[in-house]
Amino acid sequence: MKTYVCVKRVPDTEARLKVAADGQSVDSAGVKYIISPYDEYALEAALRHKDSGAGGEVVVISVGEAASGEQLRSALAMGADAAVLLKGQPTMDGLSTAKALAAELKSAGADLVLCGMKAADDEQAEVGPMLAELLDLPCVTGVAELEIEGGSVVCQREVEGGTEVVEAPLPAVVTITKGKIEPRYPSLKGIMAAKKKPLEEKDAQLPASRILLRELMPPPERPAGRIVGQGADAVPELVRLLKDEAKVL
Repeated sequence: MKTYVCVKRVPDTEARLKVAADGQSVDSAGVKYIISPYDEYALEAALRHKDSGAGGEVVVISVGEAASGEQLRSALAMGADAAVLLKGQPTMDGLSTAKALAAELKSAGADLVLCGMKAADDEQAEVGPMLAELLDLPCVTGVAELEIEGGSVVCQREVEGGTEVVEAPLPAVVTITKGKIEPRYPSLKGIMAAKKKPLEEKDAQLPASRILLRELMPPPERPAGRIVGQGADAVPELVRLLKDEAKVL
């Protein structure tokens, strides 16, 4: 079984980001970049299936600049067998990214394509479903756990009040969210082995973006807090402020 996992290079979710001088990008100085966390869940799901005795091959694929090779090497250190970097300038246009991935995956012979439910930087949650549509494959989104049974993938989705079980025939595209799947840390052996694993670089068939980013702005600073009193004596003033100033009552 051949599983492809789509991953994206994003700024560390704990980094304090600043808008660059051009007003349209993030200042990358001193910023650490990582695999988008939801993509790590997808990679872990693929590796767990492989480690369960099913075997097969896990290939990670990414659309991005040359620097994305660092995140692909991290995925190889976690246990992926091979990597493909589709070199190009990523944009906020999810359809453009999906088309670049589809152009590569159409002839790749993938039995299963896994994606993170959404990217940690733009949170659009659209590349996976778009990719499935372009590949004319069934798609299951927001999956917390999955199992391969015969020629199908059985997915568990967490819904309000319970769990929804969805079965789809293979090949299929599945997007993974946080559930019981916790990504592993690369071992020293894995890090050393990753240096010898194949990382193929190709020019991405990346269509022009249909989205024009005009400006990035940091969120406004929160106003300073205010202490209105202590105990029961503070309640009347607190109610007045919530009603007259905050206007939430």
